[in-house]
Amino acid sequence: RMIRHVVMFRWNEGVSPEHIAATTAEFATLPPAIPQIRSYAWGADLGVVPTNFDYAVTAEFDSVDGFVAYRDHPAHQALVQTFIATHVSERVAVQFDVG
Repeated sequence: RMIRHVVMFRWNEGVSPEHIAATTAEFATLPPAIPQIRSYAWGADLGVVPTNFDYAVTAEFDSVDGFVAYRDHPAHQALVQTFIATHVSERVAVQFDVG
């Protein structure tokens, strides 16, 4: 069964556009590095709705095991630790079955 992962962030006050651009560039390195990723999309919110989160990532995997492999992969963990963990004030995520 196909699994979709959706995660959204609110950046901390003062996170620079340069940091967000570097984060975006770093997300682009993950699909070639993690074979379990079947589809991957990421980007900054367009600002159409003021209450939206600032940034989102979606990914699809063939199984829960594929998601876990992605979640625990050293390249993903390095991105989280370097670009996300100390730079966000809020994070929400969900994984669900898309059949």
